[in-house]
Amino acid sequence: MASDPSSYPERGRPDPEALLAAANKARRGRLKVFLGMAPGVGKTYEMLRAARRRKAEGQDVLVGVVETHGRRETESLLRGLDVLPRRPVENRGRSYLEFDLDAALERRPKLLLVDEYAHSNAPGSRHPKRWQDVEEILAAGIDVWTTLNVQHLESLVDVVLRITGARQRETVPDSALARADDIELIDITPDELRERMAAGKVYVPETARLASENFFKVENLTALRELALRRAAQTVDDQLVAAMREKGVEGPWAAGERILVLAGGDAMASMLVRAGRRLSDMMMDAPWTLAHVERPDRPPPPETAAARTREALKLAEQLGGSTVVLTGTDVVATVMAWARRNNVTQIVIGKSRDSRWKELTGRSLAAALLREAR
Repeated sequence: MASDPSSYPERGRPDPEALLAAANKARRGRLKVFLGMAPGVGKTYEMLRAARRRKAEGQDVLVGVVETHGRRETESLLRGLDVLPRRPVENRGRSYLEFDLDAALERRPKLLLVDEYAHSNAPGSRHPKRWQDVEEILAAGIDVWTTLNVQHLESLVDVVLRITGARQRETVPDSALARADDIELIDITPDELRERMAAGKVYVPETARLASENFFKVENLTALRELALRRAAQTVDDQLVAAMREKGVEGPWAAGERILVLAGGDAMASMLVRAGRRLSDMMMDAPWTLAHVERPDRPPPPETAAARTREALKLAEQLGGSTVVLTGTDVVATVMAWARRNNVTQIVIGKSRDSRWKELTGRSLAAALLREAR
């Protein structure tokens, strides 16, 4: 992605792109996700409790699809709520009961409950995934509440596999969660969840025993809980950045840490990428970006340098960072404009890059960035 500082909003003025995004979002329904570390923490239960309060306040609430998994406490909360009949689907001699997307769109409630965001629809459905059904509903201006376990996020599939030994077949793209207007973290301790399982509130006894010895081991749940906490915090931080851009409030703002790594085509590029990843780990998995600045007033770099830059950008993405290629004749102004716009709190540069900049300009790049940041 290339950027030019001339396209950035003036300091203190609202970001036009953010205003356009806000206008588009205003026409959509609002999405709320009840997020948890694992099955059984109470996501559907809490969603139904909140829905009953909304109905008591006079709001038009419709249960599009809810999976109770035979849990009596959850089933009792459905009483008194309008429930949409399931749609029968036949495929290769098998019958399925699926969420009826067309009936929900025709009914047009103010609030629609659509459980299990990561669910795969039966073959022959309009969309392969339930999160895609939700996207169509939101586009129609209907508010949606849904539930999600953190292990179903696409970017965490390999991490969850290393933690639990189980690969998740049903996933939701991170971009779908990023579009949520609200995230409510349903958080209980690993011991509390295991107690619920032992009491038969999650699975039948034999299934609960096997689950406790495998996926639901304390160490697995502890790691999954940390992933859920981090993801919820990151989403809140992203929402703050969007709101501040929309209002034209100049960053950095008092939110979570955000790291920008500057790398050129020198031998230090890959080292800087790994340093950015380590710094992110030290800062509770803070989001980080590798940036490369291209100067149109300079001749193209030699192929060796260009190849190193490409390798560094690829490595950053492999290690979980994002990447951006900026364009500008003034490196300091270009970098600082992007950093302010994206609420960057830490900038990482290499010593060799700083030294070459000093040779060319007579001043340190680090010092110039610090002076501009004040």
